[in-house]
Amino acid sequence: MGINAAFMVPHPPLIIPDIGNGQEGAIQKTIDAYHEAARRIGAQKPETIVLITPHQTMYADYFHISPGKEAKGDFGSFRAGHVKMTAAYDTEFVEKLCLLAEKRNLPAGTMGQRERALDHGTMVPLYFINKYWKDYRLVRIGLSGCALTTHYELGQALKETAGSLNRKTVVIASGDLSHRLKEDGPYGYRKEGPEYDSRIMEIMGKGDFGALFDFSEDFCEKAGECGHRSFTIMAGALDKTKVEAERLSYEGPFGVGYGICCYKVCGEDRERDFKARYEQAERSKIAGGLELEDAYVRLARKTIEKYVRTGKIISLPEKLPEEMYLKKAGVFVSIKKEGSLRGCIGTLSATRPSIAEEIIHNAVSASSNDPRFAPVEPAELDMLSISVDVLGDMEKIDSPALLDVKKYGVVVTKGRRRGLLLPNLEGVDTVEEQLAIARRKAGIGERESVELERFEVIRHF
Repeated sequence: MGINAAFMVPHPPLIIPDIGNGQEGAIQKTIDAYHEAARRIGAQKPETIVLITPHQTMYADYFHISPGKEAKGDFGSFRAGHVKMTAAYDTEFVEKLCLLAEKRNLPAGTMGQRERALDHGTMVPLYFINKYWKDYRLVRIGLSGCALTTHYELGQALKETAGSLNRKTVVIASGDLSHRLKEDGPYGYRKEGPEYDSRIMEIMGKGDFGALFDFSEDFCEKAGECGHRSFTIMAGALDKTKVEAERLSYEGPFGVGYGICCYKVCGEDRERDFKARYEQAERSKIAGGLELEDAYVRLARKTIEKYVRTGKIISLPEKLPEEMYLKKAGVFVSIKKEGSLRGCIGTLSATRPSIAEEIIHNAVSASSNDPRFAPVEPAELDMLSISVDVLGDMEKIDSPALLDVKKYGVVVTKGRRRGLLLPNLEGVDTVEEQLAIARRKAGIGERESVELERFEVIRHF
């Protein structure tokens, strides 16, 4: 007993005949594959179905697991309110999973429910499953903004929970692929859209789950996908498991990709420990680059390591380059883990007597006081990449035409509200994107007039 099978499925509401009103015929292959997947789920006769959905409550740093005994839902928001369903929750499974998450220091639980009703990312899969099997209890899990490895860890906890309860369990990863496949699609076209779909279908069709970690946050954002984190949790639930993978279908006629893959559990395979392999590769990459770090980055890293391990601030070291003692400037210290931002704090202009002291101060803040992230933990230190940006003088400009997203950072100001964005950032390709992000950081509306300043940086990494 435990996890017997897993399925990757999409959730387009128009696939429901009462919503599609004939349009669903354009994705008949997806419909046929959905019925086949649902038949296979029915043949498993699962006691518990764990369904991972991008469309229920989502937090940046927490996985929400639906609480209570049951939930209801309908497709009223898609003009089909008469299509309804009720799902009974597996309360014992949820309780056990939450206890295990707490033991493993995983940010997951039943707190923070915003919407009790079933979401369409849950109801579309259940619409098909219920035609072939109804004698199950549901565990509904949302996504988070945490790293992909943390999503995988939640999947590992799912596997352990199912095994400890001796539950016959099926895992459903609900998620559409790219939403940017066609110019006339709902979100337009970007070249990353079809590239994402091609890559993800190859990976998922083979069950090569380790490659899920190779997708950068920036690339996924540009592709407009919604299922990648769902798939990663499912991959974790199949950790160290031998699977028989089968691709059933892929279509994208409306500008959104829909893929269906099935995974039959065939026993154990200790080599399929994808998270451990990925983290070892990341540690080796970080360790291999330490000798290439310059004095600016080495100082930031030593500061972070000492503060995280001891809570103490490093003394100003000797034998740094002379300019680090003599010059003053604004400095930003950025920390990344697994390619995703883990902390970033900086100053627009000098607040300390030297660049070296500015780096020390901001490195401590980036690792412990960035309000977007929890403080860095000692276990993370050998997984961190660090960069230091030393800012040049601010220059007032009267037009965005004088900006260059690769060369200049920008500061937008409206009264006391001020937002800054560094230059040459991954995923920021145009001045329009740069200004929009800077405005959002400052809480300035897109139509409000602003004062503009530009600056250059020297980036150390």
